[in-house]
Amino acid sequence: MLLTAILIYLGVTVGIGVWSSKLVKNSGDFVLAGRSLPLFLSASALFATWFGSETIFGASSVYLEEGLLGVIEDPFGGALCLILFGMFYLRPMYGMNVLTIGDVFKKMFGRRIEFFASIFMIPAYFGYVAAQLVALSLVLGAVTDLSLFQGILISGGIVVFYTFLGGMWAISITDFIQTTMIVVGLVWVAVTVAQEAGGIQEIISQAPPESFQFFPENTWSGWTKYFGAWAILGLGSIPSQDIYQRVMASKSQKVAVRSTYLAGIFYLTFGLLPLFIALGAKVLYPELYLENKQMLLPSMILQHGGIGIQIVFFGALISAIMSTTSSGLLAPSAIISENIIRPYFGEKLEDRHFLWILRVNVILVAIIAILMASWKSNIYELVAGASILMLVSLFVPLTAGLYWKKASKMGALMSMVFGMIAYLAAENYEWVEETHLFGLGASILSMIFGSYSFPDKIKQTYELP
Repeated sequence: MLLTAILIYLGVTVGIGVWSSKLVKNSGDFVLAGRSLPLFLSASALFATWFGSETIFGASSVYLEEGLLGVIEDPFGGALCLILFGMFYLRPMYGMNVLTIGDVFKKMFGRRIEFFASIFMIPAYFGYVAAQLVALSLVLGAVTDLSLFQGILISGGIVVFYTFLGGMWAISITDFIQTTMIVVGLVWVAVTVAQEAGGIQEIISQAPPESFQFFPENTWSGWTKYFGAWAILGLGSIPSQDIYQRVMASKSQKVAVRSTYLAGIFYLTFGLLPLFIALGAKVLYPELYLENKQMLLPSMILQHGGIGIQIVFFGALISAIMSTTSSGLLAPSAIISENIIRPYFGEKLEDRHFLWILRVNVILVAIIAILMASWKSNIYELVAGASILMLVSLFVPLTAGLYWKKASKMGALMSMVFGMIAYLAAENYEWVEETHLFGLGASILSMIFGSYSFPDKIKQTYELP
Protein backbone atom coordinates (compact mmCIF):
# COMPACT_ATOMS: atom_id res chain seq x y z
CA MET A 1 0.00 0.00 0.00
CA LEU A 2 2.78 2.44 0.94
CA LEU A 3 4.79 1.63 -2.17
CA THR A 4 1.68 2.06 -4.32
CA ALA A 5 1.02 5.48 -2.78
CA ILE A 6 4.62 6.54 -3.42
CA LEU A 7 4.43 5.41 -7.05
CA ILE A 8 1.18 7.33 -7.54
CA TYR A 9 2.74 10.44 -6.02
CA LEU A 10 5.79 10.17 -8.26
CA GLY A 11 3.52 9.68 -11.25
CA VAL A 12 1.57 12.84 -10.39
CA THR A 13 4.83 14.79 -10.07
CA VAL A 14 6.02 13.62 -13.46
CA GLY A 15 2.61 14.47 -14.90
CA ILE A 16 2.93 18.02 -13.60
CA GLY A 17 6.30 18.26 -15.31
CA VAL A 18 4.77 17.14 -18.61
CA TRP A 19 1.92 19.64 -18.26
CA SER A 20 4.33 22.45 -17.26
CA SER A 21 6.26 21.99 -20.48
CA LYS A 22 3.33 23.73 -22.23
CA LEU A 23 4.17 26.91 -20.28
CA VAL A 24 7.78 26.93 -21.47
CA LYS A 25 7.96 29.03 -24.62
CA ASN A 26 11.52 30.34 -24.28
CA SER A 27 14.64 30.22 -22.09
CA GLY A 28 13.24 32.88 -19.74
CA ASP A 29 10.26 30.65 -19.02
CA PHE A 30 12.53 27.66 -18.45
CA VAL A 31 14.94 29.38 -16.03
CA LEU A 32 12.78 32.06 -14.33
CA ALA A 33 9.20 30.94 -15.09
CA GLY A 34 8.77 34.11 -17.15
CA ARG A 35 9.18 36.20 -13.98
CA SER A 36 5.48 35.79 -13.32
CA LEU A 37 5.13 33.80 -10.07
CA PRO A 38 2.60 35.06 -7.50
CA LEU A 39 3.47 35.27 -3.80
CA PHE A 40 2.23 31.81 -2.81
CA LEU A 41 4.26 30.06 -5.53
CA SER A 42 7.34 32.21 -5.00
CA ALA A 43 7.36 31.78 -1.20
CA SER A 44 6.76 28.03 -1.37
CA ALA A 45 9.56 27.63 -3.92
CA LEU A 46 11.98 29.52 -1.67
CA PHE A 47 10.88 27.57 1.40
CA ALA A 48 11.58 24.34 -0.45
CA THR A 49 15.06 25.45 -1.55
CA TRP A 50 16.89 23.62 1.24
CA PHE A 51 14.06 21.79 2.96
CA GLY A 52 15.30 18.43 1.82
CA SER A 53 17.54 15.61 2.90
CA GLU A 54 19.88 17.70 5.03
CA THR A 55 16.98 19.09 7.10
CA ILE A 56 15.09 15.85 7.70
CA PHE A 57 17.91 13.28 7.59
CA GLY A 58 21.12 15.18 8.27
CA ALA A 59 20.11 17.89 10.72
CA SER A 60 17.96 15.58 12.84
CA SER A 61 20.76 13.03 13.31
CA VAL A 62 23.37 15.75 14.03
CA TYR A 63 21.00 17.38 16.51
CA LEU A 64 20.68 14.19 18.54
CA GLU A 65 24.47 14.07 18.91
CA GLU A 66 25.36 17.74 19.33
CA GLY A 67 22.18 19.62 20.23
CA LEU A 68 21.22 23.00 18.77
CA LEU A 69 24.83 24.06 18.41
CA GLY A 70 25.31 21.24 15.92
CA VAL A 71 22.52 22.48 13.63
CA ILE A 72 23.17 26.22 13.58
CA GLU A 73 24.16 25.81 9.94
CA ASP A 74 20.78 24.37 9.04
CA PRO A 75 17.98 25.33 9.65
CA PHE A 76 19.11 28.55 11.38
CA GLY A 77 21.71 29.50 8.77
CA GLY A 78 19.32 28.68 5.94
CA ALA A 79 16.64 31.00 7.35
CA LEU A 80 19.26 33.74 7.83
CA CYS A 81 20.31 33.46 4.18
CA LEU A 82 16.76 33.99 2.90
CA ILE A 83 16.18 37.02 5.11
CA LEU A 84 19.55 38.62 4.31
CA PHE A 85 18.97 38.05 0.60
CA GLY A 86 15.64 39.84 0.78
CA MET A 87 17.01 42.72 2.84
CA PHE A 88 20.29 43.49 1.07
CA TYR A 89 20.73 41.64 -2.22
CA LEU A 90 17.39 41.28 -3.93
CA ARG A 91 16.58 44.90 -4.81
CA PRO A 92 19.79 45.84 -6.67
CA MET A 93 19.83 42.52 -8.54
CA TYR A 94 16.13 42.39 -9.44
CA GLY A 95 16.44 45.64 -11.37
CA MET A 96 19.22 44.21 -13.55
CA ASN A 97 16.66 41.93 -15.23
CA VAL A 98 19.17 39.18 -16.14
CA LEU A 99 18.87 35.40 -16.35
CA THR A 100 21.54 34.16 -13.92
CA ILE A 101 23.67 35.37 -11.05
CA GLY A 102 26.61 34.93 -13.42
CA ASP A 103 25.03 37.75 -15.45
CA VAL A 104 25.03 39.84 -12.26
CA PHE A 105 28.81 39.43 -12.01
CA LYS A 106 29.05 40.39 -15.67
CA LYS A 107 27.07 43.58 -15.05
CA MET A 108 29.31 44.52 -12.14
CA PHE A 109 32.76 43.41 -13.31
CA GLY A 110 32.63 42.40 -16.97
CA ARG A 111 32.75 39.20 -19.01
CA ARG A 112 36.01 37.77 -17.60
CA ILE A 113 34.75 37.87 -14.01
CA GLU A 114 31.44 36.40 -15.20
CA PHE A 115 33.36 33.41 -16.55
CA PHE A 116 35.43 32.86 -13.40
CA ALA A 117 32.41 33.31 -11.11
CA SER A 118 30.56 30.66 -13.12
CA ILE A 119 33.50 28.25 -12.95
CA PHE A 120 33.69 28.66 -9.17
CA MET A 121 29.94 28.26 -8.74
CA ILE A 122 29.18 25.19 -10.84
CA PRO A 123 31.07 22.49 -8.85
CA ALA A 124 29.21 23.40 -5.67
CA TYR A 125 25.97 22.01 -7.07
CA PHE A 126 27.27 18.57 -7.88
CA GLY A 127 27.66 17.70 -4.19
CA TYR A 128 24.37 19.39 -3.36
CA VAL A 129 22.38 17.36 -5.90
CA ALA A 130 24.31 14.21 -4.95
CA ALA A 131 23.15 14.61 -1.35
CA GLN A 132 19.52 14.74 -2.42
CA LEU A 133 19.88 11.68 -4.65
CA VAL A 134 21.42 9.71 -1.79
CA ALA A 135 18.53 10.68 0.46
CA LEU A 136 15.87 9.83 -2.10
CA SER A 137 17.58 6.49 -2.67
CA LEU A 138 17.53 5.81 1.08
CA VAL A 139 13.80 6.48 1.14
CA LEU A 140 13.14 4.16 -1.79
CA GLY A 141 15.41 1.55 -0.23
CA ALA A 142 13.40 1.70 3.00
CA VAL A 143 10.23 0.54 1.23
CA THR A 144 11.75 -1.64 -1.52
CA ASP A 145 14.71 -3.97 -2.03
CA LEU A 146 16.61 -1.48 -4.18
CA SER A 147 20.32 -1.02 -3.54
CA LEU A 148 21.73 2.46 -2.90
CA PHE A 149 23.05 2.79 -6.45
CA GLN A 150 19.81 1.53 -8.03
CA GLY A 151 17.84 4.00 -5.96
CA ILE A 152 20.16 6.85 -6.99
CA LEU A 153 19.67 6.00 -10.68
CA ILE A 154 15.88 5.82 -10.40
CA SER A 155 15.69 8.99 -8.29
CA GLY A 156 17.88 10.88 -10.71
CA GLY A 157 15.84 9.73 -13.69
CA ILE A 158 12.53 10.88 -12.22
CA VAL A 159 13.73 14.35 -11.20
CA VAL A 160 15.64 14.88 -14.45
CA PHE A 161 12.55 14.00 -16.48
CA TYR A 162 10.19 16.62 -15.06
CA THR A 163 12.92 19.28 -14.71
CA PHE A 164 13.99 18.63 -18.31
CA LEU A 165 10.45 19.24 -19.54
CA GLY A 166 9.10 22.03 -17.36
CA GLY A 167 12.13 23.85 -15.95
CA MET A 168 11.32 26.51 -13.33
CA TRP A 169 7.61 26.27 -14.05
CA ALA A 170 7.61 22.57 -13.12
CA ILE A 171 9.76 23.27 -10.06
CA SER A 172 7.51 26.10 -8.83
CA ILE A 173 4.21 24.25 -9.24
CA THR A 174 5.50 21.02 -7.73
CA ASP A 175 7.15 23.00 -4.92
CA PHE A 176 3.78 24.39 -3.87
CA ILE A 177 2.28 20.91 -3.72
CA GLN A 178 5.39 19.54 -2.04
CA THR A 179 5.47 22.34 0.54
CA THR A 180 1.88 21.51 1.49
CA MET A 181 2.82 17.85 1.86
CA ILE A 182 5.86 18.74 3.97
CA VAL A 183 3.89 20.91 6.39
CA VAL A 184 0.98 18.48 6.78
CA GLY A 185 3.26 15.45 7.09
CA LEU A 186 5.65 16.90 9.66
CA VAL A 187 2.90 18.40 11.82
CA TRP A 188 1.02 15.08 11.81
CA VAL A 189 4.13 13.10 12.77
CA ALA A 190 5.14 15.61 15.46
CA VAL A 191 1.71 15.48 17.09
CA THR A 192 1.67 11.67 16.96
CA VAL A 193 5.14 11.36 18.50
CA ALA A 194 4.27 13.85 21.27
CA GLN A 195 1.11 11.92 22.14
CA GLU A 196 2.86 8.54 22.25
CA ALA A 197 5.71 9.91 24.36
CA GLY A 198 3.35 11.39 26.94
CA GLY A 199 3.47 15.00 25.81
CA ILE A 200 5.97 17.62 24.75
CA GLN A 201 7.15 18.22 28.30
CA GLU A 202 7.99 14.53 28.71
CA ILE A 203 10.16 14.54 25.59
CA ILE A 204 11.95 17.72 26.67
CA SER A 205 12.55 16.43 30.19
CA GLN A 206 14.39 13.35 28.86
CA ALA A 207 16.56 15.32 26.44
CA PRO A 208 20.25 15.91 27.28
CA PRO A 209 20.99 19.45 28.58
CA GLU A 210 22.99 20.38 25.47
CA SER A 211 19.92 19.76 23.31
CA PHE A 212 18.72 23.34 23.88
CA GLN A 213 22.00 25.23 24.25
CA PHE A 214 21.88 27.93 21.57
CA PHE A 215 25.04 29.89 22.37
CA PRO A 216 28.57 28.43 22.64
CA GLU A 217 30.97 28.47 25.54
CA ASN A 218 32.58 31.87 25.99
CA THR A 219 35.90 30.93 24.39
CA TRP A 220 37.63 31.97 21.17
CA SER A 221 37.30 28.45 19.77
CA GLY A 222 33.64 28.23 20.73
CA TRP A 223 32.64 31.53 19.12
CA THR A 224 34.77 30.89 16.04
CA LYS A 225 33.03 27.59 15.43
CA TYR A 226 29.67 29.24 16.12
CA PHE A 227 30.17 32.04 13.59
CA GLY A 228 31.58 29.54 11.12
CA ALA A 229 28.40 27.46 11.35
CA TRP A 230 26.17 30.51 10.70
CA ALA A 231 28.35 31.55 7.77
CA ILE A 232 28.29 28.27 5.81
CA LEU A 233 24.68 28.46 4.68
CA GLY A 234 23.75 31.91 5.98
CA LEU A 235 26.36 33.69 3.84
CA GLY A 236 27.67 30.95 1.55
CA SER A 237 24.36 30.38 -0.23
CA ILE A 238 23.68 34.05 -0.95
CA PRO A 239 25.68 33.99 -4.23
CA SER A 240 23.90 30.85 -5.45
CA GLN A 241 21.92 30.42 -8.63
CA ASP A 242 19.16 28.34 -7.06
CA ILE A 243 18.25 31.13 -4.62
CA TYR A 244 18.58 33.73 -7.38
CA GLN A 245 16.36 31.92 -9.88
CA ARG A 246 13.61 31.28 -7.34
CA VAL A 247 13.56 34.89 -6.13
CA MET A 248 13.81 36.45 -9.58
CA ALA A 249 10.94 34.29 -10.85
CA SER A 250 8.56 36.45 -8.76
CA LYS A 251 6.21 38.68 -10.73
CA SER A 252 7.41 41.86 -9.00
CA GLN A 253 10.11 43.12 -6.69
CA LYS A 254 7.60 43.58 -3.87
CA VAL A 255 6.45 39.96 -4.21
CA ALA A 256 10.08 38.80 -4.29
CA VAL A 257 10.96 40.62 -1.07
CA ARG A 258 7.90 39.38 0.77
CA SER A 259 8.54 35.82 -0.40
CA THR A 260 12.06 35.80 1.08
CA TYR A 261 10.80 36.94 4.48
CA LEU A 262 7.90 34.49 4.50
CA ALA A 263 10.11 31.63 3.35
CA GLY A 264 12.73 32.44 5.99
CA ILE A 265 10.15 32.40 8.79
CA PHE A 266 8.51 29.21 7.51
CA TYR A 267 11.86 27.51 7.01
CA LEU A 268 12.95 28.13 10.56
CA THR A 269 9.55 27.22 12.02
CA PHE A 270 9.08 23.95 10.17
CA GLY A 271 12.82 23.22 10.08
CA LEU A 272 12.67 22.71 13.85
CA LEU A 273 9.96 20.03 13.57
CA PRO A 274 12.32 17.23 12.36
CA LEU A 275 14.56 18.00 15.35
CA PHE A 276 11.64 17.62 17.76
CA ILE A 277 10.45 14.45 16.02
CA ALA A 278 13.95 12.97 16.22
CA LEU A 279 14.14 13.79 19.92
CA GLY A 280 10.82 12.06 20.50
CA ALA A 281 11.88 9.09 18.37
CA LYS A 282 15.03 8.66 20.46
CA VAL A 283 12.96 8.66 23.63
CA LEU A 284 10.41 6.18 22.28
CA TYR A 285 12.68 3.88 20.27
CA PRO A 286 16.33 4.19 21.36
CA GLU A 287 17.24 0.96 19.56
CA LEU A 288 16.46 2.56 16.18
CA TYR A 289 18.75 5.48 16.98
CA LEU A 290 21.64 3.10 17.56
CA GLU A 291 21.06 1.28 14.26
CA ASN A 292 21.28 4.18 11.80
CA LYS A 293 21.06 7.82 12.89
CA GLN A 294 20.29 9.14 9.39
CA MET A 295 17.40 6.68 8.97
CA LEU A 296 15.92 7.17 12.45
CA LEU A 297 12.76 8.98 11.37
CA PRO A 298 11.84 6.77 8.37
CA SER A 299 12.57 3.61 10.38
CA MET A 300 10.36 4.80 13.23
CA ILE A 301 7.44 5.55 10.91
CA LEU A 302 7.80 2.24 9.05
CA GLN A 303 8.01 0.09 12.16
CA HIS A 304 5.64 1.89 14.49
CA GLY A 305 3.33 4.08 12.38
CA GLY A 306 0.01 3.23 10.75
CA ILE A 307 -0.42 3.20 7.00
CA GLY A 308 -2.00 6.66 6.98
CA ILE A 309 0.88 8.38 8.71
CA GLN A 310 3.37 6.36 6.63
CA ILE A 311 1.86 7.67 3.40
CA VAL A 312 1.80 11.27 4.63
CA PHE A 313 5.32 11.16 6.09
CA PHE A 314 6.97 9.51 3.10
CA GLY A 315 5.03 11.80 0.79
CA ALA A 316 6.41 14.78 2.72
CA LEU A 317 9.90 13.29 2.72
CA ILE A 318 9.96 12.61 -1.00
CA SER A 319 8.44 16.04 -1.64
CA ALA A 320 11.17 17.81 0.30
CA ILE A 321 13.97 15.95 -1.42
CA MET A 322 12.62 16.21 -4.95
CA SER A 323 12.06 19.96 -4.71
CA THR A 324 15.66 20.64 -3.70
CA THR A 325 17.01 18.19 -6.27
CA SER A 326 15.17 19.75 -9.20
CA SER A 327 16.34 23.24 -8.26
CA GLY A 328 19.89 21.98 -7.79
CA LEU A 329 19.83 20.53 -11.31
CA LEU A 330 18.45 23.64 -12.99
CA ALA A 331 20.82 26.10 -11.30
CA PRO A 332 24.18 24.88 -12.68
CA SER A 333 22.55 24.04 -16.01
CA ALA A 334 21.52 27.68 -16.35
CA ILE A 335 25.02 28.91 -15.40
CA ILE A 336 26.76 26.57 -17.86
CA SER A 337 24.37 27.46 -20.67
CA GLU A 338 24.08 31.22 -20.14
CA ASN A 339 27.53 32.19 -18.85
CA ILE A 340 29.89 29.66 -20.43
CA ILE A 341 28.31 28.38 -23.67
CA ARG A 342 26.23 31.34 -24.88
CA PRO A 343 29.16 33.87 -24.97
CA TYR A 344 30.88 31.75 -27.64
CA PHE A 345 27.87 32.03 -29.95
CA GLY A 346 26.85 35.62 -29.27
CA GLU A 347 23.80 36.83 -31.18
CA LYS A 348 23.97 33.85 -33.56
CA LEU A 349 22.40 31.49 -31.00
CA GLU A 350 18.63 31.39 -31.40
CA ASP A 351 16.55 31.09 -28.24
CA ARG A 352 14.99 27.77 -29.27
CA HIS A 353 18.45 26.27 -29.65
CA PHE A 354 19.54 27.78 -26.34
CA LEU A 355 16.51 26.18 -24.68
CA TRP A 356 17.71 22.77 -25.84
CA ILE A 357 21.21 23.51 -24.54
CA LEU A 358 19.65 24.23 -21.14
CA ARG A 359 17.80 20.93 -21.17
CA VAL A 360 20.80 18.87 -22.26
CA ASN A 361 22.86 20.42 -19.46
CA VAL A 362 20.25 19.30 -16.93
CA ILE A 363 21.08 15.73 -17.95
CA LEU A 364 24.85 16.29 -17.84
CA VAL A 365 24.70 17.80 -14.34
CA ALA A 366 22.59 14.85 -13.19
CA ILE A 367 25.14 12.34 -14.51
CA ILE A 368 27.99 13.99 -12.57
CA ALA A 369 25.85 14.21 -9.41
CA ILE A 370 24.96 10.51 -9.69
CA LEU A 371 28.64 9.61 -9.85
CA MET A 372 29.33 11.76 -6.77
CA ALA A 373 26.38 10.25 -4.89
CA SER A 374 27.75 6.77 -5.56
CA TRP A 375 31.16 7.81 -4.21
CA LYS A 376 30.16 9.63 -1.00
CA SER A 377 26.92 9.18 0.91
CA ASN A 378 27.10 11.47 3.98
CA ILE A 379 24.25 13.89 3.31
CA TYR A 380 25.12 16.68 5.74
CA GLU A 381 28.76 16.79 4.60
CA LEU A 382 27.83 16.91 0.91
CA VAL A 383 25.54 19.89 1.43
CA ALA A 384 27.93 21.78 3.72
CA GLY A 385 30.77 21.34 1.25
CA ALA A 386 28.65 22.85 -1.53
CA SER A 387 27.92 26.07 0.38
CA ILE A 388 31.50 26.45 1.63
CA LEU A 389 32.84 26.62 -1.94
CA MET A 390 30.64 29.63 -2.70
CA LEU A 391 31.33 31.26 0.66
CA VAL A 392 35.11 31.40 0.18
CA SER A 393 35.02 32.48 -3.45
CA LEU A 394 31.85 34.35 -4.43
CA PHE A 395 30.21 35.94 -1.38
CA VAL A 396 32.72 38.78 -0.98
CA PRO A 397 32.90 39.80 -4.69
CA LEU A 398 29.10 39.82 -4.96
CA THR A 399 28.65 41.92 -1.82
CA ALA A 400 31.48 44.31 -2.70
CA GLY A 401 30.27 44.68 -6.27
CA LEU A 402 26.82 45.74 -5.10
CA TYR A 403 27.80 47.99 -2.20
CA TRP A 404 31.45 49.11 -2.44
CA LYS A 405 32.16 51.73 -5.11
CA LYS A 406 35.90 50.97 -5.14
CA ALA A 407 35.43 47.26 -5.89
CA SER A 408 37.40 46.49 -9.06
CA LYS A 409 37.62 43.66 -11.56
CA MET A 410 41.05 42.62 -10.34
CA GLY A 411 39.88 42.81 -6.73
CA ALA A 412 36.98 40.48 -7.56
CA LEU A 413 39.24 38.02 -9.37
CA MET A 414 41.83 37.99 -6.57
CA SER A 415 39.07 37.56 -3.99
CA MET A 416 37.74 34.47 -5.75
CA VAL A 417 41.10 32.86 -6.41
CA PHE A 418 42.90 33.55 -3.13
CA GLY A 419 39.82 32.83 -1.03
CA MET A 420 39.61 29.36 -2.57
CA ILE A 421 43.37 28.78 -2.34
CA ALA A 422 43.44 29.76 1.35
CA TYR A 423 40.55 27.44 2.11
CA LEU A 424 42.06 24.47 0.28
CA ALA A 425 45.45 25.09 1.91
CA ALA A 426 43.92 25.29 5.38
CA GLU A 427 42.11 21.98 4.75
CA ASN A 428 45.53 20.25 4.64
CA TYR A 429 46.43 21.23 8.20
CA GLU A 430 44.77 19.34 11.05
CA TRP A 431 45.42 22.11 13.58
CA VAL A 432 43.27 24.54 11.62
CA GLU A 433 39.60 24.65 12.62
CA GLU A 434 36.79 26.23 10.60
CA THR A 435 38.93 26.32 7.47
CA HIS A 436 36.21 28.14 5.54
CA LEU A 437 36.74 31.18 7.77
CA PHE A 438 40.38 31.29 6.61
CA GLY A 439 39.09 31.27 3.06
CA LEU A 440 36.52 33.99 3.81
CA GLY A 441 39.16 36.16 5.49
CA ALA A 442 41.54 35.74 2.57
CA SER A 443 38.72 36.60 0.16
CA ILE A 444 37.99 39.85 2.04
CA LEU A 445 41.65 40.91 2.24
CA SER A 446 42.26 40.06 -1.42
CA MET A 447 39.22 42.10 -2.46
CA ILE A 448 40.50 45.15 -0.57
CA PHE A 449 44.12 44.79 -1.72
CA GLY A 450 43.22 44.08 -5.34
CA SER A 451 40.72 46.93 -5.60
CA TYR A 452 43.10 49.53 -4.18
CA SER A 453 46.14 48.23 -6.10
CA PHE A 454 44.34 47.73 -9.44
CA PRO A 455 41.38 50.15 -9.55
CA ASP A 456 38.99 50.25 -12.48
CA LYS A 457 39.10 53.40 -14.58
CA ILE A 458 35.33 53.33 -14.99
CA LYS A 459 33.15 51.71 -12.35
CA GLN A 460 29.41 51.16 -12.72
CA THR A 461 27.48 51.49 -9.47
CA TYR A 462 23.98 50.42 -8.49
CA GLU A 463 21.56 52.38 -6.39
CA LEU A 464 18.94 50.74 -4.22
CA PRO A 465 15.43 51.53 -5.46
